[in-house]
Amino acid sequence: MTQPPKGTGPAGRRARRPYGVKAAPYGFLLPAAALFALFFALPIGYALWLSFHKVEIKGLGLGKGAKSEVWAGLENYTSALTDSELAASALRVLGYGAVVVPVMLGLALFFALLLDSERVRARSFARLAIFLPYAVPGVIAAVLWGFLYLPDVSPFHYVLGQLGLPQPDLMDGGPLYLAMSNIAVWGGTGFNMIVIYTALRSLPAEVYEAAKLDGCSELQIALRIKIPMVVPSLVLTFFFSIIATLQVFNEPMTLKPLTNGIPSTWSPLMKVYNDAFTGGNIHAASATAVVLALATFVLSFALLRISNRRTTQGASR
Repeated sequence: MTQPPKGTGPAGRRARRPYGVKAAPYGFLLPAAALFALFFALPIGYALWLSFHKVEIKGLGLGKGAKSEVWAGLENYTSALTDSELAASALRVLGYGAVVVPVMLGLALFFALLLDSERVRARSFARLAIFLPYAVPGVIAAVLWGFLYLPDVSPFHYVLGQLGLPQPDLMDGGPLYLAMSNIAVWGGTGFNMIVIYTALRSLPAEVYEAAKLDGCSELQIALRIKIPMVVPSLVLTFFFSIIATLQVFNEPMTLKPLTNGIPSTWSPLMKVYNDAFTGGNIHAASATAVVLALATFVLSFALLRISNRRTTQGASR
């Protein structure tokens, strides 16, 4: 039997592959890598560099060379961790999240189960109507709801006044949490609903048919089959909601000019913004931002480990 010429087999073709073909995948990845480095990695590195420095003022701070950046070590981090305003803003965000996350995920699950039911009519229109608020930018949504909350221009206050009912002030005190939570729930429920609804549509129809043959009602199918099988999607949306809650900024920052009940440091990100652009201390603001990023990472990692552990234990059973 004659042997094929050397270099004509698969190994030979791979060996003689032009260099441009080998480099093609890296060429496709280069734009994404460049954008990642330019708009993500580089700002993070610069923020870390700023967080370890501070401005040193000599004399009266006048003239050339009177202000200079010097190494500060962990001084900015110590100030951030012992800042009472940062701790107060974190507590406010925790209270805000305790309202937003359960309500938003509960409504998202309810709407997803409702749309997945065979008895629902106009499913496409309902899905679009529920998802549409998510397409509205957060700043615009906060402005719209802010004017609906203001007593002088709110149609709700006018209707309540005409009916002789009490007119609550939603822009001050405890109701302020509910007002901002309503904006977040209104805007985020649609996204989470789509994630859960997509998971529901991917479940095999044979499971539902077998349950119906066994005499299960729609409610029993939802509680015993659908919800347990979309737990991974619920965990995913829970993580997204937690991260979004810790990073809340648009709602309180937009509503702040409309009321005196929102301080400049209502949320941790507002504290960072106030330190950097109002107080002019960008080094302390960078340290606070790094602390918030690390706290978000640790919290997400811990929740993910707990979720994976429970999932593994459930699968082993």
